[in-house]
Amino acid sequence: MWALLALVTVTLVSAHHGGEHFDGEKVFRVQVGEEDHVAFLQELASTHQIDFWKPDSVAQIQPHSTADFRVKAEDVPAVEDFLEKHELQYEVLISNLRLMLEAQFDSQVRATGHSYEKYNEWEKIEAWTEQVARENPDLISRSAIGTTFEGRTMHLLKVGKAGPNKPAIFMDCGFHAREWISPAFCQWFVREAVRTYGREIHMTEFLDKLDFYVLPVFNIDGYVHTWTKNRMWRKTRSTQAGTSCVGTDPNRNFDAGWCEIGASRSPCDETYCGPAAESEKETKALADFIRSNRASIKAYLTIHSYSQMMLYPYSYDYKLTANNVELNALAKAAVKELATLHGTKYTYGPGATTIYPAAGGSDDWAYDQGIRYSFTFELRDKGRYGFALPESQIRATCEETMLAIKHITGYVLEHLY
Repeated sequence: MWALLALVTVTLVSAHHGGEHFDGEKVFRVQVGEEDHVAFLQELASTHQIDFWKPDSVAQIQPHSTADFRVKAEDVPAVEDFLEKHELQYEVLISNLRLMLEAQFDSQVRATGHSYEKYNEWEKIEAWTEQVARENPDLISRSAIGTTFEGRTMHLLKVGKAGPNKPAIFMDCGFHAREWISPAFCQWFVREAVRTYGREIHMTEFLDKLDFYVLPVFNIDGYVHTWTKNRMWRKTRSTQAGTSCVGTDPNRNFDAGWCEIGASRSPCDETYCGPAAESEKETKALADFIRSNRASIKAYLTIHSYSQMMLYPYSYDYKLTANNVELNALAKAAVKELATLHGTKYTYGPGATTIYPAAGGSDDWAYDQGIRYSFTFELRDKGRYGFALPESQIRATCEETMLAIKHITGYVLEHLY
């Protein structure tokens, strides 16, 4: 019996990130000084398999910044030697990734089914979308906007009281598969809408006057892969002729300066832009929906992690938007609101200068479609846990993010166009 229990425990742990186990893998943060430091890191990345966490690729490293990256266990000694030899200042953010990933599941909530304070696998999220719509027919309806490369249904929740010609806000989560806190937020948002409608004055007004389109997981195939095979998977799971490498970076796949900067044309890279703009079924489904509902959609919000930032266009160019002053003021006010709850500090600004240039992003694309209020959130944290943010931080992360989202919503309602 004890042997069976032990086996069950081991099975559960490995099921959370089957295939890859990450034992002994480290995550480093390097202080990047001058251009020569950038060149050293490019050399390192060309000789070892490095998984860049922030920025997304070696090509995006800039002088006077930091670079966070994951190193396989067998490469750790060589990488440490390289950093020391070239006198690059570094710290180890995560000393054993396997232990950190196991520690993610630290929620004290006792629940076997879906839980808002745990990370939920796709099957639970999909069942939840059906249940939350069925139980709240006056507030929520569920529709399908497309299917993924592997044939899964992309469920969209429309949240709001029925009414004619209502303006809308579109929000998506789960673009990059390993950013688990992102889908957790979309689920939390829907829960709060249902829970506080008719009780809390602002949410009641919001749902009476506008609709929220919520896509809880955009990159479903990738998300499933992080639960079953490789917890650190980022891209979609599409395949194409001529390469054995799998997946496209969906946030480099939109028709906004597509593949011009901060994206790769190599299918094996994490920032691969795809064979063409909107090549991914998921990208096309989202873009088609927004194009079809463009007249009503007044704001676009896309939720990522990590780094505690609120970004707005542009990322594909250093140019500023026509309403840059307005977007800057709105972002400043939203992050100030977010900080009131737990003191969590966010930075904000245009994507290209605040984080790094990157073409083909959904926020830039939405803005260029005529959606004046387009924002990317990079949720907690700043690298202590990175993509392995523990479940015990879901509630606080979601609560503070709600404050920012509600601030933006209130502003949009007062500035309809």
